[in-house]
Amino acid sequence: MSPSRQRTSRRRFLATTAAASMAATLASGAGGRFARLPQPTVPAGRVRPPRGNEPIRMAVIGTGGMGTGHCSAFTTFAKRGEANVQVVALADPWPENLNKAKKLCEDNQTEVRVDAYEDYREILGRDDIHAVLIASPEHWHAQQAIDAIVAGKDVYVEKPMTLKVEEAIELYKVVKAHPDRIFQVGTQMMRLPKYHEAKKVLATGEFGPPTMSQTSYCRNTPSGEWNYYRVNPNWQPGKDVNWEKWCGPLGLQKWDPYLLNRWRRYKVASTGIIGDLLVHVMTPLMFALDRGWPTRVVAQGQHMIDKAMENHDTVNLLIGFEKEHTMMVAGATNNENGLETLIRCHKANIYLNSRHCVIRPERVFVNDIDERTIECPDIGNDQNVHRLGWLECIRTREPSPSGVELGTQVMVAVDLASRSMWDGRAWGFNTETLAPYPIC
Repeated sequence: MSPSRQRTSRRRFLATTAAASMAATLASGAGGRFARLPQPTVPAGRVRPPRGNEPIRMAVIGTGGMGTGHCSAFTTFAKRGEANVQVVALADPWPENLNKAKKLCEDNQTEVRVDAYEDYREILGRDDIHAVLIASPEHWHAQQAIDAIVAGKDVYVEKPMTLKVEEAIELYKVVKAHPDRIFQVGTQMMRLPKYHEAKKVLATGEFGPPTMSQTSYCRNTPSGEWNYYRVNPNWQPGKDVNWEKWCGPLGLQKWDPYLLNRWRRYKVASTGIIGDLLVHVMTPLMFALDRGWPTRVVAQGQHMIDKAMENHDTVNLLIGFEKEHTMMVAGATNNENGLETLIRCHKANIYLNSRHCVIRPERVFVNDIDERTIECPDIGNDQNVHRLGWLECIRTREPSPSGVELGTQVMVAVDLASRSMWDGRAWGFNTETLAPYPIC
């Protein structure tokens, strides 16, 4: 497409998106935790997938620490000849971050033009971009992913997939309605072979049904979790960042530079440990177990050490599934000793703390089942494997193992656990209506 045609197409696209966005906002009002639930704000589009060894032209939405890390990784893949990919566009309402990421991409891709935008929808209006990676704060994930899918792009959305379960359900419906799109959630531990081996073993039924499992993500951050992200009290809305655009689906919040760059510490914008850390270990374990949707969740969150953080620094979850299974999950940012990752079956236990899949029989079944280890290869940097896996999916059109259905099931557990921590009730999920409800 010529530059003049590209500009005309984008102007027409943005005019349509502005009208759609205003209509959605007026229709839904501004009550509740969100100004509105996500609905498409862009016109439907279709982008031809890359052919042969044509470069995958991708964009990154959200250029903070994670987004810039992705920019570095994908441009490095290209420099090393590991993948034929180009990062051609970026979007972020924070100019400082946007410009830093643009410079990095230009330095790593000297022959590639990199465009920078404040509004991510300008990227979606371009039919020369095959795919987008969404690394914005999680309150934007659902809206941006829905718009990207509708606009015809393949999508990699960072974890957590969304902030609220209702958003996850909307995104789930949109992705299912566009089966030709590639969609991947950024939970890279899904690439670890041990979970795939555990899934195969469980599918045989040799050890009886899996009755209970446990996992955790614990670390110790004496300075307070996420306080390592810099904050300048002199930052000003309008001057340093488009605050209204940053808030987006949250509705306009009172200006707070700490919320801007340490949003995971705040209830309004994040589920904290649950959505940022626990999803890494819950996702592959739920994949291996294959027990369907979470149907009952009860959780406790506490402020043990970091009492200044609004979100909890210690969390414990009990998750019941529709296919008769209970998962225990622990998380902490004040002590690094966690639970052993383990699947308990009637006849044997599957240990997943190491790189391998270790099977040990229950005492009463030692004469029937042999202890054994399924050795798994060291895949190296699992996040890079996940990134390259997404590019491979874009070329082959095969679905990602970290897709929207599993991502939505994880978000049911995440959001219901968060609700339980804050209101003290158990929460259920109706698998027919795909809706959460309080149990007691």
